[in-house]
Amino acid sequence: MENINENDIRYKEAARRVKRLKNFYVFTFIYVAVNLFILFLNYKELKPGETIWRMEYFVLPFFWGIGLIGYGMSVFLPGFLLGNKWEEKKIKELMDKNK
Repeated sequence: MENINENDIRYKEAARRVKRLKNFYVFTFIYVAVNLFILFLNYKELKPGETIWRMEYFVLPFFWGIGLIGYGMSVFLPGFLLGNKWEEKKIKELMDKNK
């Protein structure tokens, strides 16, 4: 097995990626737990004849879910939006402009 040097760039990049994956999994668990709890509370407060399938009960999970999907894309599809290639291209463009 290869010795791991904590100063190695590959190690640092892998550690950063693992931390982002862990954060994504924690955020996803929190998203599911909190939204199930809120849905349960809303269901418990329904009056007879009312239904849980109303837009007001799903606005928070919808918009929070959009944010979670965006974060997931940044974790699982690095460079999808404004990634490393964009940064390198922009740096070169600004350097050429300042010559």
